[in-house]
Amino acid sequence: MVEARDDRSAALLVAGWAQLEAGEWEAARSSFERALALEETPEALEGLGWVGHVLDDDQLTFDARERAYRLYRERGDHGSAARVAAWHAFDCLAFRGEPAVANGWIQRAHSMLADLEPGPDHGWLAFHEGHIAVSLEEDTATARRLAMRAVELGRRFGVPELEMLGLGLEGRALVSEGDLRQGMRRLDEATAAALAGEAKLLVCVAWACCYMIAACERVRDIDRAAEWCARVGEFCERHGIGLLLGFCRAHYGAVLTWQGRWEEAERELRAAADDLEVVRAPAAGDALVRLAELRRRQGRLDEAEELFARAEGHALTPLYRGWGALDEGRFEEASELADRYLRRFPSRGRAERWAGLELAVRAHNCLGNAERVMAAMEELREIAARVATRPVRAAALSLEGALAAARGDHDEARRWFEDALDLLAASAAPLESARIRCELAVTLHALGRDAAARREIEAALATCRELGAAAEGARAEVLLERYRRTGSVEVDTGPLGVLSPRESEVLALVVEGLTNQEIAKRLVISEHTVRRHVANLLRKLGVPSRSAAAALAAHHGLAPPPKRR
Repeated sequence: MVEARDDRSAALLVAGWAQLEAGEWEAARSSFERALALEETPEALEGLGWVGHVLDDDQLTFDARERAYRLYRERGDHGSAARVAAWHAFDCLAFRGEPAVANGWIQRAHSMLADLEPGPDHGWLAFHEGHIAVSLEEDTATARRLAMRAVELGRRFGVPELEMLGLGLEGRALVSEGDLRQGMRRLDEATAAALAGEAKLLVCVAWACCYMIAACERVRDIDRAAEWCARVGEFCERHGIGLLLGFCRAHYGAVLTWQGRWEEAERELRAAADDLEVVRAPAAGDALVRLAELRRRQGRLDEAEELFARAEGHALTPLYRGWGALDEGRFEEASELADRYLRRFPSRGRAERWAGLELAVRAHNCLGNAERVMAAMEELREIAARVATRPVRAAALSLEGALAAARGDHDEARRWFEDALDLLAASAAPLESARIRCELAVTLHALGRDAAARREIEAALATCRELGAAAEGARAEVLLERYRRTGSVEVDTGPLGVLSPRESEVLALVVEGLTNQEIAKRLVISEHTVRRHVANLLRKLGVPSRSAAAALAAHHGLAPPPKRR
């Protein structure tokens, strides 16, 4: 910083920046305001802008940074003017959701730097431009190129904040592109540097950690997220600061939801939503949509829908709504919502696409759209091979099991489901494990292994009760109750409830993969009667084919009768 002419003002500036470094926000505010009362300098205004930023005071932030920009420019310090302009572009997005205004400040920073030799201020512009590219347009190639520029300049000129944020941005872009090995290496380094105390601005520490947690959420790298979140918590407690910025807490809440730590997730997501709606309304959807998903998992569907409506434009809203539609048997709607989500990430192989592809496979399998199933499954296998986190691989394996069960190959389905559970056993994912246990139970019953099927259902039910997963627990209870009463894990709820007992019996044999002739022989009825039952059940269920009916039945827990030994 250029020294102010007044010695007292200079001393207050030094104190203010030291207080910012220590996280003493109100003390820093007092120091900068006292310095400004003596002499209006861009350095004091820039510091006051940082106070406004960390205190979520948008008016203070905007006023201070715009005045700092103007004074730096009047002084002829175009590099500092560009640095403030680049940060102010971020403010326009974070506080007010104004991409055009943000772009205006980015272009102004370019003009300020046009005739200057490369320096740290060029790095700050590169970082912010890259962050905006990936945040608004999912342009990972541009973000990665600009992040590398920021890292290079941060290292050359000894600016650790610039280096760590550049590494975080590059890592986030690489992870989205499916290069987890390189992406997580960048993110690990950025987070290690942040927590090692190399940065003077604590907001940059929080931002670097946020990149890590957000990337982990996208690819369900829950193990890595858990390790780093523990370290972040220790750092924040040691420095007496809040856990994370509001939008970072939303990502952290999603990680907690996946881990089954729903009370903690509730606290984080509610706090994030409350904070963001007041001071950063454009970003509030980050917390609201994840809170809605928590409500959906809890079975509080009316509350979930109200929250989804408030987060209508968020990229994750169609994905989570799609899972709700799938659970309620609205398969066409689920498939449309999966496609809507995937259109947000059009590049084949993007890591984020796996979640939409998982939903698409489930929905199209229930609809009997074999070509759509195979196309989505092929891409999902490719992504899972590159991403290779346990939860993503487990999702792919459980889908393989569902497809095998739909075509009547229950022994193969059993192996897929068991392998998926083994993967999730090493990562905290209780609700997903419970769902797979229910699928495995239906498959085990089809193989005549009733005792094993019952154990899986009871384990799933215990998990759901412990979590408070009402809807999933109710499905497990239906399976278990039917098992106790009839020795079968058949269910006649949901869309299957429209079938007559004989039609349900025929459908169970369709699930087993029997032909009409084989069903007629098994039930000792004519093949013509079987054809009539099949036609009736297809009409009642509103599905186009036997495979679609089998997929629908498997989804709702209708198992074929045990094979006779």
